[in-house]
Amino acid sequence: MLEKQNIEWKESWRDEYFEYISAFANAEGGKIYIGINDKGVVVGISEYEKLLVNLPNKIKDLVGILCEVNHLTEGDKHYIQIVVNQYSVPISYRGKYYIRSGSTTQLLNGTSLNDFLLKKSGLNWDEVIESSASMSDIDESAIEYFKQSANVSGRLSFTKEDNDYLNILKNLRLVDDNNNFKRAGLLLFGKDPLKYFTTAFIKIGKFGDSGSELLSQDVIEGNVFEQADVVLEILDKKYFQKSISYKGLQRIETTEYPYPAIREILLNAIAHRVYQTTPITVRIYGDRLEIWNLGTLPKELSAEDLKQAHGSYPRNPLIAQVFYKGGLIESWGRGTIKILEECKKHDLPEPEIKEVGGGVQVILYKNKTNPEFLNSLGLNKRQLVAVDYVKENRYITNTIYQAETFASERTANRDLNDLVKLKVFKKIGLGKNTKYELF
Repeated sequence: MLEKQNIEWKESWRDEYFEYISAFANAEGGKIYIGINDKGVVVGISEYEKLLVNLPNKIKDLVGILCEVNHLTEGDKHYIQIVVNQYSVPISYRGKYYIRSGSTTQLLNGTSLNDFLLKKSGLNWDEVIESSASMSDIDESAIEYFKQSANVSGRLSFTKEDNDYLNILKNLRLVDDNNNFKRAGLLLFGKDPLKYFTTAFIKIGKFGDSGSELLSQDVIEGNVFEQADVVLEILDKKYFQKSISYKGLQRIETTEYPYPAIREILLNAIAHRVYQTTPITVRIYGDRLEIWNLGTLPKELSAEDLKQAHGSYPRNPLIAQVFYKGGLIESWGRGTIKILEECKKHDLPEPEIKEVGGGVQVILYKNKTNPEFLNSLGLNKRQLVAVDYVKENRYITNTIYQAETFASERTANRDLNDLVKLKVFKKIGLGKNTKYELF
């Protein structure tokens, strides 16, 4: 028997363990053993008879549930087993709610508590009714945009005569049978979603090398269909540089980052974000683009799972299903794979996906081998030769660097360390086995 997500060992009873009972009841159930140390060894307890009598009633009075309390023995040692079943309703202890996450017990508060209570009631955040909303809050042009997108995708079919907008919203499950509007409908098709959700916008900021120097910023409002398009438009016109090349007489413009990847990140952020507090942020630096949305990954997935085929668990399923029917996203959890593929297609480093600050962050890095970018870093001729070498041979060493650039060992060390600091190279290994690859 191992201590894990649904098992706790305690040498003696303390009233704070009622929190564990609440947490187990709110998760998948579990068992608490009183009289077993943290190594799993039965040490026994002397007050087992008293606990057998008192615990069932105290659990009922303080936590509001019924638990099985059993007397167990090992040799001459007595210990207690408390069996907690999973409950479909939220279970609190002294007005606070706890949940089991891995082998830890966590107090729920803020947005996590709100999400928990909604799920226990069988709802997601975007399914909740906004009782004061009406058809006057809906932008009919946004519905027309959706109709066109759905027709192009082939996932729904509309004619020009399909102008019963209320019925369209009902068929999308955004309005109930009593004409009550759900949050998803207002976010997707609202004239002014900020009227109901004060943080339902996207912030763009360009930062200097220090990360604290804000050079420029924009705030993107409107419904979520508009937001994704407008963000891309502003990034293109105001924030991104384009490199110019020619193929014969044809002028070719290459963007710093692939727009399909950015669009996919934004749509994923909109479908998965927590809307109660902080907006989606787009941060632009000299060497990278960061997009962050509040809301951690679902428990079924890790950041590494996103790099391969995986299930889809949208935090806001109504928004996600409208995006899908409109042809904006796939329903197979392929969004992050498409992002990886786009970056690879454009010779960009693999994007970084991680949980940070209570949310999910996706970082796109520039093509560090782009001549214009390398020149902007002020690289010397030796370093440019080294970059070309690594592009062809995957890695370089100090010895190879000396041979290719006719540099001394000391100069090679200095040049290579500078390339690491500039995040053009990453250092792998130690001593004579040290290699340098593209960051």
